[in-house]
Amino acid sequence: MYRLLDKVNSPEDIKGFSIEELKVLCSEIRNYMIGCCATNPGHIGSSLGAVELIVGLHYIYNTPKDKLVFDVGHQAYAHKILTGRKDSFRQNRKRGGISGFTKRSESIFDAFGTGHSSTSISSALGLAEAAKMTGTEDKVVAVIGDGALSGGLAFEGLNNAGISKTDLLVIINDNNISIDKNIGAIHEHLLRLTTDPTYNRLKKHVWDRIGEGKFRKMVQKFIVSTKSSIVSASGGALFEALGFRYFGPIDGNDIAQVTETLSRLKDIKGPRILHTITTKGKGFAPAEEEQTIWHSPGMFDPVTGKRIKPADHHESRYQDVFGEVLLELARADRRVVGITPAMATGCGMDLLAREMPERFFDVGIAEEHAVTFSAGLAAGGMKPFCNIYSSFSQRAYDQIIHDVALQKLGVVMCLDRSGLVGEDGATHQGVFDMAAYRSIPGTIIAAPRNEIELKQLMYTAAGKDEGPFIIRYPRGYGEGVSWRTCEFAELPVGKAEKMLDGTDVAVIAAGPLANRAYEAAVRYRNETGISPAVYNIRFIKPIDENALAEAGKCRTIITIEDGVTAGGLYGAVSEYFAGKESRPRITCLGIPDRFIEQGTQQEERQECGIDKEGIFNKIYEEMKISCKKNQKVLESQN
Repeated sequence: MYRLLDKVNSPEDIKGFSIEELKVLCSEIRNYMIGCCATNPGHIGSSLGAVELIVGLHYIYNTPKDKLVFDVGHQAYAHKILTGRKDSFRQNRKRGGISGFTKRSESIFDAFGTGHSSTSISSALGLAEAAKMTGTEDKVVAVIGDGALSGGLAFEGLNNAGISKTDLLVIINDNNISIDKNIGAIHEHLLRLTTDPTYNRLKKHVWDRIGEGKFRKMVQKFIVSTKSSIVSASGGALFEALGFRYFGPIDGNDIAQVTETLSRLKDIKGPRILHTITTKGKGFAPAEEEQTIWHSPGMFDPVTGKRIKPADHHESRYQDVFGEVLLELARADRRVVGITPAMATGCGMDLLAREMPERFFDVGIAEEHAVTFSAGLAAGGMKPFCNIYSSFSQRAYDQIIHDVALQKLGVVMCLDRSGLVGEDGATHQGVFDMAAYRSIPGTIIAAPRNEIELKQLMYTAAGKDEGPFIIRYPRGYGEGVSWRTCEFAELPVGKAEKMLDGTDVAVIAAGPLANRAYEAAVRYRNETGISPAVYNIRFIKPIDENALAEAGKCRTIITIEDGVTAGGLYGAVSEYFAGKESRPRITCLGIPDRFIEQGTQQEERQECGIDKEGIFNKIYEEMKISCKKNQKVLESQN
């Protein structure tokens, strides 16, 4: 039971709270969040640090009329709890439950949907311009973390907003604990002065009296120069140069200071920056001490903070294979370097970072830069392995074409989290990469079916001088094969693997789904005595035309992929047979033409029919159709 939180079902319910009551409410929200996330894992660290900031925003602003835009959404859990989704939060990120990110279709309080980083300033500027053009009095606030500020799109938004003179408040939620506390008496005095209503009314009156002209420009230039030298100590000079008025930094975990500052800033016009310092994981000691782990820690004990590990897995995660193999390749070849856009631990590149820091580059949340930087490294004679999550790589589509493929540079693109990713849902599903990149000339796209093939494909890619060489692999655990002891071996590019001989129906599968196809085919053989043929295609591009020709001798081909079927493996196989005089019936299993919402990976695979049971049923249906056609042919011949 919560004394205050139990009474809150919308932001309107907190408007009459005193500052002391708001402090209690923030504590209760934290406890509730910890209790929920202990058994239903989520991105808790950032949200724990943003509680006071979010409570303050809803306390001062008139939401949902006033619009709050959160970057990524990792920090928005308190926002969800305050806006009528308190009970639903227990089903956060679960199938049929609420999204782990803000989502317009979920709540009127979610002004803009998020999931990928650095979008808040651009979208908030659009909302602010729309409010101006439609004549509403809506206020717009963008809340962006210091990590998301490293993304190029954030700077594009800042650059445009600064010259637009639009009424927009951007809050930089700075939760990096390595930043020294620089909130002293002078900073607080300057903050109070620059946000004071009397000061701002006087300032406007002075400017109006001076009027336009050279004298006003001279005075403005002097003031800007003087103010910039003062605020530069806290990082404000950059934002002032971009056309923003900079305020702060303030303690973003002090609800009294947050509400007072927001109240003063609310009615100041034009583009403004408020810099807040918060503690990631605030209020939960384990999360404050190990911020990287507690970004998304999995299940844990809400009292002790002890993390509850899942049942023992004998398998390695694909990211573990990538990390260890990359380090092994780097030890053998001084040209090998690793590049990641702020996902070193998540992709396994932290191993290279620890042993060979000079050969490791974390470029921040900047996928476009990561690819072009990799292209530059390749042009300079290095062998870059650029690891980007599949859904994030979409942001670098132009760079992959223009800077890598067009120049035939040997960049190895390792797309982690390809396929269905689970609880992160629609914004993170890595299902578009095969279709997106297959049309790019000179591109190699490979999908390993297990840990050994990932190891061998990385070795193969390291020996190629032209690129891009794309290796896509899923989130989570592999097949449990012994990959560490196997010797490196080059795989012939564009060569498929035939896993099972068969008749009537040929199954062509990509990645680990080839294993599920094999298991389903063996089950069908055991139950019927008839074996479908199964091919592990390995390379979506260049595709093995000899294997396709052989599979085409069957009456039916089933393609199976964990990507969109439009333009992916199904598209490649269909295109090959399109010009043939005699061609089989081609059908598919894969991601349908819609966005797949959150759930477990297994639930999502079941939904799309690409789990072992779904593949078995598809084989059964197609063999049944094939048998009927055979029967009709025989009857017509007789």
